[in-house]
Amino acid sequence: MRNIAIIAGAALLSMPIANSVQADALVERGAYLANIMDCGGCHNTGAFTPEPNLKTPLSGSLVGFEIPGMGVFFPPNLTPDKKTGLGEWTEEQIIAAFTKGERPDGRMLAPAMPWMSYSHITPDDAKALTAYLRSLTPVENQVPGPFGPSEKVTGPYLTMKMPE
Repeated sequence: MRNIAIIAGAALLSMPIANSVQADALVERGAYLANIMDCGGCHNTGAFTPEPNLKTPLSGSLVGFEIPGMGVFFPPNLTPDKKTGLGEWTEEQIIAAFTKGERPDGRMLAPAMPWMSYSHITPDDAKALTAYLRSLTPVENQVPGPFGPSEKVTGPYLTMKMPE
């Protein structure tokens, strides 16, 4: 009887460790995906400059994209900051943004965001990417915009020529 109690106790003690290892593996997979999807190529502060800020990854860019006829869009903060990032978004809302181009408020993401390229991500990988984004240190960084085609833009931006 004593052996059964010891085995049961050991099993219970190992459960949080197993869950922690699984969570760490999920975040690690998400970090890998964010890297190969090049999320930081746009969403890092200092992206498009010679000195991207890697100390606060994915906290949004202060350099935007102009899409002629549509306006200027700045890559937003993807950290879990509740005020300026994804902190109030559900897992489903985050996944819908990078797989369907849909924001929780119903607005579609700008065509500069290659969500169509990510629309076939597996459900497990989508959850891993979301787990990684949620693991980031929250950074309060409100990016400018978006700006419509006739609005005055505050902040530097690049002009994109879309294929015809």
